[in-house]
Formats: sequence, C-alpha cells, structure tokens
Amino acid sequence: QMQVSESGGGLVQAGGSLRLSCTASGLRFDDYTMGWIRQIPGKKREGISCITWSGESTLYADSVKGRFSISRDNANNTLLLQMDSLEPEDTAMYYCAADRLPCTMWSYFAYWGQGTEVTVSS
Repeated sequence: QMQVSESGGGLVQAGGSLRLSCTASGLRFDDYTMGWIRQIPGKKREGISCITWSGESTLYADSVKGRFSISRDNANNTLLLQMDSLEPEDTAMYYCAADRLPCTMWSYFAYWGQGTEVTVSS
C-alpha cells in the first residue's frame, strides 16, 4: 500500500509563490501516475495537474495553466508543484494522489494524502 504525504502549504500574498511537495512510500514510486487535486470548502474537488510515471507527460487545468508547474523526482520518491502568480482563488486544500490509472481518471486514484492548506491573501 502506498502512503503519500503533502507539505509546503501556507499563507502567501497574491502574486507570490509556493512550492508543494509530496513524498511517497510503500510501493514503487515510478510505477505510478501522480496528481495534484485541490478542494475549496463547499466545492467539488478539482484536478489541477498530473504527471505520468516517467514525467514525460503532464496535464494542467485551465485555471492553473501557465502559473503552476508539476515535476517529479523518481529517485527520491517526490512529487512537486511549483505555484507562481498565486491568486486568492487558489486558496484551497491541496492533495497529492497516486495510481496506475491515466491522468484523466484522477478522481479514481486510490492513494491520497491528508492535504496541505494554501491560503492566498489579496
């Protein structure tokens, strides 16, 4: 069973940057597609970015395209999300998730972390 854990959230002013990290253990990391999903209280979860096991293919939601960048370090079982030009609308709980499913099926991913909170002040 894979365990994933996020870190790096916090409070930042609009226009600022944060880098989220996700570490994984328990299974072979480079067998898994990895994704970042966020949830604003009272709203549905939004898949914002995803990366294939090799890192060769990435996907971004339109809401973050051009501002966020996903990457992975398979040698260190780590997934990253660089978030630049943050907006108050980016305020949410951010989750890391993993599965062998394709990125388009992120809502069915089996392994989820507890989340890290991001707050962007205006």
